[in-house]
Amino acid sequence: MSNKEDILRRFRANVKEKFDMPNLNDIKSVTYEDVLRQFIDVSESVGAKVVKIESYESINDLIKKCYPEAKTISSNLPEVTIATSNPDDVEDAQTLNGTDVGVIKGEFGVAENGCIWIPQTMKEKAVCFISENLIIILEKDRILNNMHEAYKQIAFNDYGYGTFISGPSKTADIAQVLVMGAQAARSVTVVLV
Repeated sequence: MSNKEDILRRFRANVKEKFDMPNLNDIKSVTYEDVLRQFIDVSESVGAKVVKIESYESINDLIKKCYPEAKTISSNLPEVTIATSNPDDVEDAQTLNGTDVGVIKGEFGVAENGCIWIPQTMKEKAVCFISENLIIILEKDRILNNMHEAYKQIAFNDYGYGTFISGPSKTADIAQVLVMGAQAARSVTVVLV
């Protein structure tokens, strides 16, 4: 018997009272009249910048406009022609340390909390977390109402690794002072296309 099985066996042996699982079919999911507006409002409330790309503007022009000081830009998206590195071509994740801007693509957004589902579509997923600034490209017609809808999308697709990202990384654990970029990007720009 493994350590895990032994620990679980001991937990089960000490359960004093058992409860049935709740019926989740009765949960009323939140829906929004204007999911795009809700997504934008919530995303901005958690610190993300949301921009809509104009038809005449390229993603490269937008990157230059949003981050004019950026020297290292990492992306594996073919439309990001100004990228200085590709997370598919690096030797290891540490090579991405010092990335000014990472540009990735989101699969769908969630209006309820401003989260964006990011499946691993690159060799080194570290670009999602190690970049000082993160740009997430998201199709504006791929916004879901709530996490119930989101988990249904994930459950029926074989994504492998993926994560939800909502705004820049932040913490207020230390002396209750808000620190941006504590565990990941200092800023997040969501580009709606």
